[in-house]
Amino acid sequence: MSSTAAQKWPPPANRLLKHAHSPWLYSAGLLALGAIHALAFAPGPLPSWTLPFVDIFTLAVLAKVVFQSSSVLRAAGAGLLLGLANFSVGVYWLYISMHSFGGLAAPLAAGAVLILAFVLALFITLASALARWLSARHLGLPANYRWHLLIAAVWASCWTATEWLRGTLFTGFPWLNIGYAHVEGVLAGWAPVVGVYGLAWLSAFAAGAVALLAGAKDNQNDAAAAITVGAAIVTGLVGILLGHIGWSQPHGEPMVIRLVQGNVPQTEKFDPSRMLQGIESYMRLAALAPKEPDGAPSLIVLPETVMPVFQDRIAPQIWEQWLHIAKERNATILMGIPLHRNLNGQDQYTNSAIGFNASTSLSQLGAATLPMAYDKHHLVPFGEFIPWGFRWFVHAMQIPLGDFNRGAPRQRLFQINGQAFSPDICYEDVFGEEIIRSVRDSEVYGPGANILVNVSNLAWFGNSWALRQHLQISRMRALETARPMIRATNTGMTAAIAPDGRVRAALDPLHKGVLDVEVQGATGLTPYVRWGNWPVLAWTGLFLLWGWALRKRVPGGQQGDDTP
Repeated sequence: MSSTAAQKWPPPANRLLKHAHSPWLYSAGLLALGAIHALAFAPGPLPSWTLPFVDIFTLAVLAKVVFQSSSVLRAAGAGLLLGLANFSVGVYWLYISMHSFGGLAAPLAAGAVLILAFVLALFITLASALARWLSARHLGLPANYRWHLLIAAVWASCWTATEWLRGTLFTGFPWLNIGYAHVEGVLAGWAPVVGVYGLAWLSAFAAGAVALLAGAKDNQNDAAAAITVGAAIVTGLVGILLGHIGWSQPHGEPMVIRLVQGNVPQTEKFDPSRMLQGIESYMRLAALAPKEPDGAPSLIVLPETVMPVFQDRIAPQIWEQWLHIAKERNATILMGIPLHRNLNGQDQYTNSAIGFNASTSLSQLGAATLPMAYDKHHLVPFGEFIPWGFRWFVHAMQIPLGDFNRGAPRQRLFQINGQAFSPDICYEDVFGEEIIRSVRDSEVYGPGANILVNVSNLAWFGNSWALRQHLQISRMRALETARPMIRATNTGMTAAIAPDGRVRAALDPLHKGVLDVEVQGATGLTPYVRWGNWPVLAWTGLFLLWGWALRKRVPGGQQGDDTP
């Protein structure tokens, strides 16, 4: 970028550029920015109302640096540094699972987290480089609000496209999608319309607009940039209006549901000598009498792998105790358990959730031939299946249950008290485009879900950000589908979430207890449930093509945008 162009970016907005001659200060600033951005994905230590602002303004600084960069390569480097810090801090809790519970040496566990953070940061690198390449020539032209709008839209589209790639390639890892910073705030009302990727586009557009306004110096640039910021503000105002639309309607009668959090330490959960103690602890919690006579739960939900061995290895006496609890409480029990079946002469092992009541037979439980059974579809790499070439890495850790079969994308829902429940297991609710399948009607399985259920065991990650980040993700799924979401977890966060994403009630993490809550099922389809990610992907692709086409028509020169 020419010195004339650089002068358009005055202090203090230009501080990072001023330190560009000092690689250490420049790099440290971007790394600090990425670490701050990692705080935007769940409340604590920051209050929830600040998260949208932290996301937008940290990305605005990155956008500013990208727009100022003297080359595509320099823009890519800025994205890499911010992304490396963002993901290293944001998913630091993976170190806990690999080192504390997986037995991996501390240097290897820390190295694995850094390698993963580097790989994930490559997507931000790509977004930054592509945005710089597509926008550079337009930045060198005389101020025009149309160019400013295009530049902000191209930046948002580059970011959203790479977010989608990160959430899709190699089974996907969409954790820390910037849309999750906007579960609350003015953009949250867009979630039922455009989903989390649409929120990511709107957030990135706002960041790009702020970056352009911060870089404006003369009156003509001020006016053009102000129009772009105004467009971002309009999207927020529309979001507020959308948030007042009732996308779903009550279905059936409300029912009391008990969510159980046993807080069984991970060191004990899979220890054969202490496994039975954990199961008995969950039995006692499930069997508790209701606090009020008219508050008896008709459904008791227990976490993922509450029974940590395959169902056919569990003594009939234990199953009889569970059936006795179901009879005593006059309730259906929904729990997570690994299942072993023999289908057509082949053994199949699945991470599953089952539902049963007092009329269920021991033979059905032992053979896993239950009417209500769900097999996890989206498996976790390394935890539930071993990617090709990485078996050595899994063998280096001491984590059980390493290789499962995959369930079907759409399965039969659990029909309980006139409500259709859609279970998903732990990591699965990170994929909104998969969750909406169960909300849609099916020619094979009938009407879609009225209530979403997530069963998880996050004890692998201690009392870390993973618990709060996962709750934030579940809140987004409730917003997108306009369905209540209930969560039963081993250590947290066990919670009941309303269709508008509000947390109605929750248990404190790392505490033992039950949460009895009244839940009203819902029906009706949001635009996002109907159309999924296709509108956002089409919108994103259109702006990328538009930016590329106009780039070819605009002569190069002032920005030196073809400089590598």
